[in-house]
Amino acid sequence: MTTMDLDSAWDLHPQVSVRPEPFGALLYHFGTRKLSFLKDRRLLTVVQSLADAPTARAACLAAGIGETELPRYGKALAALAHSSMVVGRTS
Repeated sequence: MTTMDLDSAWDLHPQVSVRPEPFGALLYHFGTRKLSFLKDRRLLTVVQSLADAPTARAACLAAGIGETELPRYGKALAALAHSSMVVGRTS
């Protein structure tokens, strides 16, 4: 998966812990025992706001990410989805 459907609703996986750091954040998945590094504070803001946003695109735009930057952030979110850090919202 190289891109993510930004017009769908996404959530942080319930087994993922987020630890903000000066460089961005560490994400740890207790189920898979995977660790991910977020090296962008705006991506951290997006990830933390996914649950409250109707879509991933809305979370990105609310974090100040412009339309021209969306493909790059879509790829970053796709990588997080591929590693099960974020999951599609079912309800």
